[in-house]
Amino acid sequence: MPRAAALLLALALPGLAQASEFFTLKGHGGPVKGLAVAPDGTIASASFDNAVGLWQGTAPRWLDDHRAAVNTVAFAGRDRLISAGDDFRVVLWSLPGGTATELFQHKGKVMGLAVSTDGTRAASASWDGTIALLDLTSDTPPTLLRGHASGVNAVSFAEAGRRLISAGVDGTVRYWDTSTGAETRQLLTNGFGVNTLIATPDWLAYGAVDGVTRIVDPDTGAALADFTLDRRPILAMAYSPAAQRLAVGDGEGYIMVLDTQTWRIAGDFRASLTGPIWALAFSPDGQNIHAAGLDPTVYSWPLDTLDDQDPMAAPDRPYLRDPAEMSNGERQFARKCSICHSLTPDSARRAGPSLHGVFGRPAGALPGYSYSRTLIEAGFAWNETTIDKLFDLGPDHFIPGTKMPMQRITAPQDRADLIAFLRRATSPTGE
Repeated sequence: MPRAAALLLALALPGLAQASEFFTLKGHGGPVKGLAVAPDGTIASASFDNAVGLWQGTAPRWLDDHRAAVNTVAFAGRDRLISAGDDFRVVLWSLPGGTATELFQHKGKVMGLAVSTDGTRAASASWDGTIALLDLTSDTPPTLLRGHASGVNAVSFAEAGRRLISAGVDGTVRYWDTSTGAETRQLLTNGFGVNTLIATPDWLAYGAVDGVTRIVDPDTGAALADFTLDRRPILAMAYSPAAQRLAVGDGEGYIMVLDTQTWRIAGDFRASLTGPIWALAFSPDGQNIHAAGLDPTVYSWPLDTLDDQDPMAAPDRPYLRDPAEMSNGERQFARKCSICHSLTPDSARRAGPSLHGVFGRPAGALPGYSYSRTLIEAGFAWNETTIDKLFDLGPDHFIPGTKMPMQRITAPQDRADLIAFLRRATSPTGE
């Protein structure tokens, strides 16, 4: 079927569980960093735009409670979803009403989530070096698991929730007893940080910063298969028991599909021409692989025609454009501002408010955007002087308590060029 016809068919579907054609999910205002799929085919997407998208067709339902980028999502039964991200928070969503309950707040970014098969327990992996073991059946405070020497990237339950497996920046994969919270063993040391893992009773797969993609025995750590290629880092993995396929996404835009019966490469697809593959998930029947990266769109390709599909589109977004094609001021905007802010009146669900008409606007005053109280009470207007100070000092020093990420532009000429570009690009009159 031609790609255009497949897209039209996908758009006509009442839901996604039946889809075995190419389709896209559009609506986020920033890169998509996490994906999860429910048994009925509902897709949850976590984005840099601070939002979680819930997709039962091609029109999203938005879940808004996070105050920074959302990195990871996991379903906890039919009616519940857990999300976590750069605001350090782990949030439980009751999907019928869309209400959010904070389960725990780490002291660093939360990069990974796992839910036990019975839906009674969850675990969150944080860059503060801890894992929070959460009881979803009560208000019992979480048990904090400590042992990794630095940030924790991924967690997975095993043995019906009796054991937890974790992987971290320190390059180790560790086992924990969930009844006591004690570390029971260190399965392996990779040498470079381990970003992602998938665990089954028969094998454990992990992917690392140095490109290592390895399958090991879950009890001994002995290597069963090695699919390390000259691509790095490995950023995402997904497993389909129905299709018996393991998908691996890397920083160079490839999705490698492995046959877990024969441990051979079943497919190797250039899914993105620009940027990494940050998130992967299979449809419940294993027929489609959903993927996301720098583009704020979720893509889904049928596995049986993967080699015939086109990669992710390269939209006209400043952070994806060739810097050599821009003036210095526009280049500074693309590097420091464009992923969070738009220049048009429509903010397009970006992580930050639109900059259209920003000069002369009081800080924290654009209707419809959820500002931090610090910015609402800042008491100044945006102009050449305040924008210059923002990037000279850095947001955390100029406006302590702001949600803006830490960044500076140290060269005075770069700041002047950025301000001149913003003056032209954000003017309501176009002057």
